[in-house]
Amino acid sequence: MILIIYAHPYPRHSHANQRLLDAVADVADLNVRSLYDLYPDFNINVAAEQRALEGADLIVLQHPMQWYNMPPLLKLWLDKVLEHGWAYGHEGTALHGKDFLWAVTTGGDDHHFDLGDHPGFDVLAQPIQATALYCGLNWQPCFAVHNTFACDEESLARSGERYRRLLLDYQARYQTAAEVAHG
Repeated sequence: MILIIYAHPYPRHSHANQRLLDAVADVADLNVRSLYDLYPDFNINVAAEQRALEGADLIVLQHPMQWYNMPPLLKLWLDKVLEHGWAYGHEGTALHGKDFLWAVTTGGDDHHFDLGDHPGFDVLAQPIQATALYCGLNWQPCFAVHNTFACDEESLARSGERYRRLLLDYQARYQTAAEVAHG
């Protein structure tokens, strides 16, 4: 099962992230948890979130990048849900072996990530990748859609189709691996 943890602070105003969700809406065995819809008061139900994660084979964090970072509710979600003793630490093995994908949209183009002493978009993935690896998750190459403030509908449609294909390909690989493992 694929679980998308969706964190857009203004989900009804999203055009890029909503197009991505629309593109995968009919994918079988896919569940979307829209954090800003579920927790507008930022009062996260940790047990419910952990149950959702436990049932997933692939965990996807999907969100827009804001000021080179994730939206505040997603950061709080990570802090609360990925508890010591559950997600990491001694006996914290609930997520071990699950796959993890970062699906992110950015308003800026590639040159917006050439700032600072460590330029480039990939460096922004480091904290998320390190978190995933620390929790025993298998990091998948990130899925990024850049320049969403200026892209047209055709570009968004192509991005949605790439996202859909990525998730369907994952399911096909996972199904084949499961069949091989069970003879």
